[in-house]
Amino acid sequence: MNFNRRQLLQTTGASALLAGLGQQAFAQAGIETATIVTGFAAGGTSDTICRRVAQKMQPDYAKAVVVENRTGAGGQIAVGYVKGRAPDGTAILQTPTSILTIYPHIYKKLPYDPMVDLTPVTIGCIFDFGFAVGPAVPASVKSVPEFLAWAKANPAGANFGSPAAGSTPHFIGALLGKQAGVELKHAAYRGTQPAMLDLLGGNISAVSGPIGDITQHLPTGKVRILGVSSEKRNRFAPDVPTFKEQGIDMAHSEWFAFFLPAKASSDLVMRVNTSMKNALAQKDVIDGLGTFGLEAMSSTPGELAELIKKDTAKWAPIVKQVGFTAEG
Repeated sequence: MNFNRRQLLQTTGASALLAGLGQQAFAQAGIETATIVTGFAAGGTSDTICRRVAQKMQPDYAKAVVVENRTGAGGQIAVGYVKGRAPDGTAILQTPTSILTIYPHIYKKLPYDPMVDLTPVTIGCIFDFGFAVGPAVPASVKSVPEFLAWAKANPAGANFGSPAAGSTPHFIGALLGKQAGVELKHAAYRGTQPAMLDLLGGNISAVSGPIGDITQHLPTGKVRILGVSSEKRNRFAPDVPTFKEQGIDMAHSEWFAFFLPAKASSDLVMRVNTSMKNALAQKDVIDGLGTFGLEAMSSTPGELAELIKKDTAKWAPIVKQVGFTAEG
């Protein structure tokens, strides 16, 4: 699989296909209520894509599609919950892929096996990460290297928050510190929004998180994005230089994706896949996700499975370089 980094939703033809099949195609599922489960708090990017997709999946896929926020353990609780549900289409997991591709490298024991306990359905969107500072950092600090220099001179303020321990933004912050020879203390939160509230309150110096979780706080005037993790400038924050532009050799993006429990039938997988592709092809969904820094995108179940395998292999040496484990 090779997704073009800036190509939005290659499957807009799904809308026409759905119309051709007719609304009765999904009614055959006989599902009264389906639940999309996310492991992160309401108001964040993960919650946002769940709610926008859920709205478009009803009433054709199910009479009602609701969102449930099962936070905790960096998203593991949500994965474990869906793993234990029947593969009948009533429970759908939405998760950032790092929970499936990075966690196996940092936890000796997980309450799930990404390759065994879940059935891939589709990618939902791709997004970049931002590194931002707040009131605790002097206004004179305007770049990532300047923050790292300030942190080195001010150990008490050498810290950052992320949406979860072992998440991609956690590793981004850790790599920034490691490459500059600065020990940045990490604070894990149940999602980026709680971290942003602490940033706004001056309780932590910086936050590493999805770009859309940060840009929504720019109107406060208290947040400054110093860098973005993408290969090229992020279209939702075009004035912010990438890490590479600032002399830091690092670039990471991530996907939100949808899964069913293991042993879901192929017919059910394709039914959910088609319904979600239709939802993600809607202009108001694409535009709405864009306001949160998310680029709508879908895939086949097989393409998502290949992505998980590829990213699992990619993160193995990075985790080793950082030296982080859940026990340490």
